[in-house]
Amino acid sequence: MSADPEKAAGDDGAWLDAVRFDAAGLVPVIAQDAVSGRILMFAWADRAALAETRAEGHAVYYSRSRRRLWRKGEESGHRQIVREIRLDCDADAVLYVVEQVGGIACHTGRASCFYRRLDDGVWREVDPVLADPETIYGADSVPASAEGAAVASPHRAEDS
Repeated sequence: MSADPEKAAGDDGAWLDAVRFDAAGLVPVIAQDAVSGRILMFAWADRAALAETRAEGHAVYYSRSRRRLWRKGEESGHRQIVREIRLDCDADAVLYVVEQVGGIACHTGRASCFYRRLDDGVWREVDPVLADPETIYGADSVPASAEGAAVASPHRAEDS
């Protein structure tokens, strides 16, 4: 890893200038499974998170609740190895194409954060819990929105 993540080997960091960050300096990031194509999660990144993702080869996001960089899997061990970084046509959304370590992207213990489907006006949980969040994080450190994962509650990917 280079001393300046924005400037990896053979890179002047200009690629980051093409990204249209919002007023808070953030850009939405979608993580997609490199093999299945399934959407795993949504999070935010700032310039430093994108630069570190490219430099490290593992997904780094910006946690709005913690107000700091968040390395996916830093608590759970469910890291994301980034195979590609893509920028959308408007340059205001980023896609990480990833290999999801352990097959779990969601802090609720599921493969994807998008585990609820709208059926007849009701959100139904359609994907199984693969690992109990207490097993992943420990009983004392389960992210608040993962407690009672079977209950439809707001979800923040940044707790994974």
